[in-house]
Amino acid sequence: MVFLQILFLVLGFGALVKGADIFVDGSVSLAHRFRVSSLLIGLTIVAFGTSMPELAVSTTAALQEANEIALSNIVGSNIFNLLVILGLCAIIRPLPVDSALLRYDIPFSLIVTFFSLIVIAFHIVLGGTFFSLEMEAAAGSVTRPFAVTLLVLFTAYLVYLIYDARKNLLPKEKKCLLPPLWKNILFIAVGLVLIIAGGEAVVYAARNIAQKAGMSETLIGLTIVAIGTSLPELITSIVASRKGENALAVGNIIGSNIFNLLFILGISAVIRPVTVNVASIYDLAILTVVTAVSFIFALSKKTISRKEGFFMLVLYIAATIFAAIR
Repeated sequence: MVFLQILFLVLGFGALVKGADIFVDGSVSLAHRFRVSSLLIGLTIVAFGTSMPELAVSTTAALQEANEIALSNIVGSNIFNLLVILGLCAIIRPLPVDSALLRYDIPFSLIVTFFSLIVIAFHIVLGGTFFSLEMEAAAGSVTRPFAVTLLVLFTAYLVYLIYDARKNLLPKEKKCLLPPLWKNILFIAVGLVLIIAGGEAVVYAARNIAQKAGMSETLIGLTIVAIGTSLPELITSIVASRKGENALAVGNIIGSNIFNLLFILGISAVIRPVTVNVASIYDLAILTVVTAVSFIFALSKKTISRKEGFFMLVLYIAATIFAAIR
């Protein structure tokens, strides 16, 4: 039985790596075809595709009235994305950060994270009256009006990306050098299916192995499940970085974080207001600090160095220990 779980684990990681390889190739080729930057594809198609596990977990939790999981899943994934994925990519190879990310996308991610922290904290302090249409709304929840605000911000961000892409089209390439459009779409679709299926297989096998080893459900949730939903971003960004597509690798992380916070939290809270407790405020505060630290590192020489990558991993370990013992 254990052998079968190990086999699932190996096959899952194999599907993740191969899927990421195909997914990145298809995404880069699509960028060339439409004369847009790899960064834009990383911020949109790649980011949204790799965030599908978070979307599935959070919306399912909301539908099952266990939607306090929605916020912790989103915040935990965003912290993992910044500290572990960017950190590992920087350790493998110092990670250049596109100037457009430094001017617009990372500051926007920091602003919306801080904005969410302030609104949710005030909502608790004011007993549920802030951004609430109902005076009797429970203190400590992401209300539907605030969820709509998040979705409006997300729509505005997408409109900006489209406008910027149309304004900065790249030079045309010879058509004979580009694969047909159907092949690009097929590569992206097959790659994404392999990534998601591989991630599910890894989480399933790792959870069973951990249970047999005597790990508690809480510890499994804090580690294996939380990391499992971020495996698509992890493998895709590492593969992109190794292929020299640094803009796509970093854009995937920043785009995923924006997508998680604005779209996934927005959709989850529209389905049913998301319960918030004091622990969620701590986690959002940590995410705000982590986003600021990542921004500062990226600003230094427009590169995240190996030393900074190591520091980010240490910071993630410290944040995980704090979450486990609080």
